[in-house]
Formats: sequence, structure tokens, C-alpha cells
Amino acid sequence: MFGFPFELDDFQKEACETIDRGESVVVCAPTGAGKTVIAQHAIHRALEQGCRIFYTTPLKALSNQKFYDFGEKYGHDKVGLLTGDTSINRNAQIVIMTTEVFRNMLYGTNFGAVADNLKDVKYIVLDEVHYMNDEQRGTVWEESIIYCPTNIQIIALSATVANCDELTNWINTVHSKTTLVNTDFRPVPLRFYYFDSSQPFKLLPLLTPEGKLNKKIRPERPQWAKGKDKRKKTYVKQIIQNLADQDMLPAIYFTFSRKKCDEQMEKCSGLGLNTRAEQEKIKAFIEEFIADNPHLYGNKHIEYLIQGVASHHAGLLPAWKNLVEKLFQQGLIKVVFATETLAAGINMPARSTVISATSKRTDAGHRMLTANEFLQMSGRAGRRGMDEVGYVTIVGTSFQTPDEVADLVLSGSNPLESRFSPSYSMVLNLLQRFSLEESKELILKSFGYYSSDFRLKPILAQMDEYDYELQERAFACPSKLSDEKMLEYDRMRFLYVQNRQTYKKILRQEKAKHRPLSAEVIEFGERNKAELHKLQSYPCDCCKHYKRHAKNLEVIKRILSKKQKLQKEIERQKDIYWNKFLSHRAVLEEYGYLTNDYPTDKGKTTSQIRSENELFLAEIIFSGVLENLTPAQLAGVICAITTEELRIEIPYIPFSEPVRKTLNKIRDIKKKLYKAQTRYDIESPLNINPYFSSLIELWVEGAEWSTVSEQIDMGEGDIVRAFKRTVDVLRQLTTIDNVPEAVVFTAREAVEKIMRAPVDVD
Repeated sequence: MFGFPFELDDFQKEACETIDRGESVVVCAPTGAGKTVIAQHAIHRALEQGCRIFYTTPLKALSNQKFYDFGEKYGHDKVGLLTGDTSINRNAQIVIMTTEVFRNMLYGTNFGAVADNLKDVKYIVLDEVHYMNDEQRGTVWEESIIYCPTNIQIIALSATVANCDELTNWINTVHSKTTLVNTDFRPVPLRFYYFDSSQPFKLLPLLTPEGKLNKKIRPERPQWAKGKDKRKKTYVKQIIQNLADQDMLPAIYFTFSRKKCDEQMEKCSGLGLNTRAEQEKIKAFIEEFIADNPHLYGNKHIEYLIQGVASHHAGLLPAWKNLVEKLFQQGLIKVVFATETLAAGINMPARSTVISATSKRTDAGHRMLTANEFLQMSGRAGRRGMDEVGYVTIVGTSFQTPDEVADLVLSGSNPLESRFSPSYSMVLNLLQRFSLEESKELILKSFGYYSSDFRLKPILAQMDEYDYELQERAFACPSKLSDEKMLEYDRMRFLYVQNRQTYKKILRQEKAKHRPLSAEVIEFGERNKAELHKLQSYPCDCCKHYKRHAKNLEVIKRILSKKQKLQKEIERQKDIYWNKFLSHRAVLEEYGYLTNDYPTDKGKTTSQIRSENELFLAEIIFSGVLENLTPAQLAGVICAITTEELRIEIPYIPFSEPVRKTLNKIRDIKKKLYKAQTRYDIESPLNINPYFSSLIELWVEGAEWSTVSEQIDMGEGDIVRAFKRTVDVLRQLTTIDNVPEAVVFTAREAVEKIMRAPVDVD
């Protein structure tokens, strides 16, 4: 084991020893516990053995950070970087990349042959592997593990999850011998506090020494009960002042609204958190930073940075977020107001975290945070080697009770859930290399299939409830009649009652008309009497348990019908991944991208595409609608098909006529594909949202950033992100096969014109 300048914790030693034995390892430990040391041990091994190691992260920002850190530590000549838009020293011994890039390498698309991509690679670090839970991108981690060659040792680093043993057993099954190293040890323990607005001048310990809720904490009253003038009252200044008074800064203050991040930063700017000397240091640092990033000149947030407060969210420019992170790491910013995205692994350790609420608003209304969301945010508190204790303060709100907060703090982590989902690209890539039967084997290797028992738990529990109810309703007939015989009596009784009512009605009618009964009516009456005598021959006729028995049979019939439906759902869920694969395959066959389960030329092109709906983009390329556009117009069109629906309404900004006409043609492609996808129950998105099309046209034509950003009341970071998504697809147009040459040149030119500051800053 390699010598570190400090004593390793037990879980770190165990993980390093596992790597030395040549085994794969899953390390499950709290945020800040020191999982990176294990990756560094694998890097030392690779350097010593003369082999290579890949290090994957879920975010480009994290990849950039690791590239810089490892370059400083091991020498820049030994470290490479591969992200969607960057390739530096790709044949280095240590290569940092996003997990998507690694997955694409395993498919052998865009990056050349798989054997060349993985030459001399002995280790792969999958950092933040709990991202498998991510709704949109989680499938990438499963694909990476399934297709990773078994001669490469996997080092999977995860935050605490409930079913880490299940994850380990799955990797053990689909890859190679894998050991779990699981710990809840935190080198810097956490202490939890609660802010109760009825006692605003102190922070109350959330729990007693016995681990129970502190009885001094009072629930928050609903805001509308406080009176109109106090409805918008906020205690953020008081909370930060409390932290400052108790030497609990620096802090990350998590809130779930970008607007509130900015508002709270402004409110706290007058607290005097920085000394005069610190303010001078910040001014000097900002001056130097802006010299390299002139587009930040005149940013209205500069005055707040000098006061030691900042906001950090996706609406801000990437360079500005970099500046905030660097100042925070130097201890010059005392409070960062951030959305929960900051909890995702960026190196910004703090002494305290403040969580503004344990519930958040979603499209479906308010919901409590999950245990994993809470752990990610609270885990940012406590700096190893600097703090003896990390402090977590939860702000009381009317949306949750103190009891619910205590339950969340004391609850264990949530399990990892599979987000595996076959796509058009996956179908084409697998069928390009494997037969249909072999592809099925690979699909059935997914963590989703492996853990289907877990996914089916609620359904199986319902099935058990039905079985129990059937058992409870089991009825022993005193006369030992079978259920069939009892049902026969039931049917005869129903018929007798119907006929008896009809006979009485006829009697009343004939009597009212003073007519004698006809032979047919007399015969009908005799038959009805005979039915009664037959009924009386059944023991049910005088049995006091008859009604209960009849009711039981009725309920049992309903339960059995429900059980049958559940059984069908169980079968559907078990085969859900393979059925999705077959649905995508059917659409690809219908569109001529597959013949005899092998990709056509169009299919091979589509297999190289990485987008939310690869077939939609391929159809747009092959339709010819992208030809004869200028770089600005092509960017405008691609921007529209890569932008998701926005939750907020923004004013319509007209874009050029060629873009409008092209998008109208694309709408026809969308309609046809939508019908096909609906037939096969596929929900792959078909975006045409030209919110930013006019902006990117302006930008490509050479407009200043201030001119572009002033067009729309939206965060500059959102505009940059929309432009970068456009660049990602434009770059693909220059590298995938069978794209018309004119489109390739136009796309290349568009990329060059888009990638200038601030868009080109990571």
C-alpha cells in the first residue's frame, strides 16, 4: 500500500487492500469521508505498473476540477481530459472523463475501436456512482458497468445508499469478483440545530443526547396566520448572524429557488462578515480574475462578494461560479447561498450547512426531501483536518413539523433504483455487435432487471394482502356444500325472486281489469311454486350463514380478478426492459434503420448520435432540411431541437425566416415519429422549442454578450447552457458518418463562432 502523509481510516485500508488483490470494489461512505484516497491509491498502482487508469465523474465541472488537481499532483504530462467538447492528452496514463464519454468508448462509436480506446487500461474509477439514481442519466452508469471488459478493475465510489450490497452483488454477477467496503464513519461528525422563528436569537439543538426531538422546539405557524404585513418576513439575516456569533462560518445555505439565493445574498450583504483586510484580498483576486474573464466586468454581484456573501446556481455564468468557488475555498467568502445542485461533488467544503426547508415544491406540489437528498446537502458540513465538528442547521417552516425534520435526520439512506432505459442508439449499437439473443442477455444483465424484486416489492406486498384476505374469507359450509352448489342456489334464488315479482305484477293487472287468469299465467304461477319448492330443498334456504357465505364469494371473485391484474403487471415489470428494447427495434425497422436485426447505413449513423432522441435527429439530418442554412441559421434550428420545455413563460423573440421554415418542416417529421412512438408506447422526447434560437443567431453573427443577454429576462447561465447543448449536437454533425459535407462545414463554422467567452468557459 502506498504511503500517504496521514494514517488511513480502516475502510480506506480495506478498499486499498482489495484493489491490491486484483478485485473490483464498491466503496460506500458518507460525503467527505475520504473516498478520493482510494482512487489515488489505484492511480499510484497504475503509475507503478506502467498501465493506464480512467477516472470518470458525472459532471464536466467535476472532470475539469479533477484534471487540474491530478495534473498538479502527478504532473500534467501524465494526466489527460476527455469531455464532450474537450480532448487533452487522451493517451495519458491517467485520463479523466465524464461517464458518458466512457460509455461511448465501450460502444466503439466516435472514439474508434473499443480495443484501441481501452489499450493498457487496468483500472476504471466510477466516481459518484450513486448517480445511477438520476432520472435522466442514470442508465449511463449501468451501461458502463455491463459493457466494461472484465480484465479492468472497477473502483465504484458512492455516497451512502441503502442497498449497496445489492449493487455489489450485481457488479459481481455481470463483471468480476467485487468486494463491498461499506462505512457510515464520518471523520468530522455532524451536529444538528434547528432555527425556530419564535426564538430567533439562538439556534436550538435539534436532538437531545438520547437522540430524541428537543421539546423546546415549537412548530411554525402557517404564514397566513401571522398577518398580512408579516407574510414575507424572512429570518435569513438572523440565522447567519447566529452562525457568525457561534463561530460556525463559513456556511453553505441551501435553498430551492435561484431567485431566493440572490435575494438572501443581498439581505446579508450588510452583516460585515469580512474584515477590511479580507475585502482588499477579494478585490485584488477579482481584479486578476476579471482580467482573464473580461465578460464579468461590471457584474452587479461583485459588491456582495467583497462583503463575503455570494450566490451559486445554474442561472449564473460558469466563470462567475468558478470565481465564487475559488474565493470560498480560500475562506474569503463566508456564506454561499446555493441551490441543491452545489451538493453534487464540487469541492466547496464548509464548517456549516443551512437547509432552508426539508420539503420542496415540485410540479406535483410540495414533497419532503428524500433521505439521500438531505444526506448530500448536510454532508457538505465539516472540513476534514480543519473542523472537529460540522454543523447542520435546519430552518423551521410551516410545510413540515419538527417531528418530520427529526425523522428525516435520523432516517437511513434511500436505496439505489435503476433508471436503465433502452434507447434507439443502444438498440443499434448492440445489434451492430451482437445477435438479438446476445443483446437480450446483455439487457437482462441490467441492475434494473437484477433488482426487479426490489421494484416489485409494493406489488408483491399487495399480492400477499390479497392472499391473506382470501385465507380470512375461507368459509366452511355447515352442510358441506361446495361453493359451486351454493352459487347454483344463489342463481336459482335470484331467478325465483325475479319470476315471483313478475307473477305478482300480472296478478295485480288482471285483477284490476276484472279478467280471469289465462292458462299461461296459471302455468307460470305453478312453475314459480315449483322453483320455491326446489329452493327449499337446499340447506342454504334456512341457513343463518347464507348471507355471509354469499357475500364472501362475491368479495373473493373481486379479489381473484385483482390478483389476476397484478400478476399481469408483475410479468410486464419483469420484462419491461426487454419489451422497451423490442419497441425501439420495431420503430427502427419501420423507418428502415434496421434490416434483419442489423443496422443499415442510416442505422450506423444513428448509432453514433448522442441526444435525447437519436432517431429524431437522424431523420432531421437525412431529410435534407439542414442543408443551405447559414451557420447562424443552423445553430438556431439545432438550438430549438435541443432545448427542453421551460417551466416559465418568456416573451417570444422572432427569429429568421429560414429558421422558421426549417422548423415547420421538422414539425412534420415530429408528427410522423410521434405517431410511430405512440403505437409502440415509447416516450422518447421530440423537442422543438425555439426560445433561444434568435439569441444564438445573434451570437453567431457576432453580437456582444451584453446585447444577447439583454434580449431576455433569464439567467445568463441558462442561455450559456442552451448554447452548449447546441454545440454538443453541432460537433456531432461534424464527426458522425453520412452527414452532407455542406452541413459538416456549416456546423464546424457555427461551433467556432459560438465558442467564445463566456460560452467557452467551463
